[in-house]
Amino acid sequence: MRLPCGPVILVLVSLLVSGCVVSKKRYDELEDSFRRTRIAMQDTIDERDASLEAEMARSAELGRRIQELETRIEAKKSELAAGEAEQKRLTGELAKVVSDRSQLRESVEEMERALAELSARKAAADRRIAEFQDLVSRFQDLIDAGRLRVRIVEGRMVVEMATDVLFGSGSARLSEDGRAAVQEVAGVLAELSGRRFQVEGHTDNVPIRTAQFPSNWELASARAITVVNEMIEAGVPNENVSAASFGEFKPAADNETPEGRAANRRIEIVLVPDLSTLPGFDELRRLSASD
Repeated sequence: MRLPCGPVILVLVSLLVSGCVVSKKRYDELEDSFRRTRIAMQDTIDERDASLEAEMARSAELGRRIQELETRIEAKKSELAAGEAEQKRLTGELAKVVSDRSQLRESVEEMERALAELSARKAAADRRIAEFQDLVSRFQDLIDAGRLRVRIVEGRMVVEMATDVLFGSGSARLSEDGRAAVQEVAGVLAELSGRRFQVEGHTDNVPIRTAQFPSNWELASARAITVVNEMIEAGVPNENVSAASFGEFKPAADNETPEGRAANRRIEIVLVPDLSTLPGFDELRRLSASD
């Protein structure tokens, strides 16, 4: 930027016009002073222009840097938002994994319980099969002689004896052969330590009406009690044996034929199951205790 010289010339002209007498030396001094002042002023102006340009450049650079920072801030905000979304997604996946893992653990525990129960049931079934086979082997001679049968009835092991061998028609008194048969059977059963037995009396459907036995209920119960007493005499503990009567109401065969009626006239010695060995017994006992 250049300083205009017009005002200085006007000053000089004014001096001349006004009649002021200025010597050449003084004029030269004034002109030299003016020149130096103008140069100094021009330098000052140039310095200010340069400073202004530098300041403007710094402002522009600062603006550029601010813009860069704002751009980076926006980018970081986007990254942060993406990170938060990813964290939310991962948190959801983690929650699902935890839930699935919990369900899987429950499924595994349930499967383990089911397998344990299945194993217990199999072990119980194996024990019952072994007991049945042992019982059959103990009575094999009597079975071969046709004096009794060993069967599974309603899940229970049953020693079945025909009453025609044990009692006379309409009687609850054991015959000699019948007493011998019951004693032989009782001797074997007495060897089964800890087992309990229920002696069940059954008849055919032919009615009986006597002073001693008004119906088949009384006849069947009297025969069952007679067998119980004989078993006790043969060594079966009193507390391990009981009697029951079903009369004609639990037939094993058709009463329409003589063979069927003969099959229905029977004594069944039932080996009472030990419920404590069955799966779920402990839970049943706890439920019973809580009532």
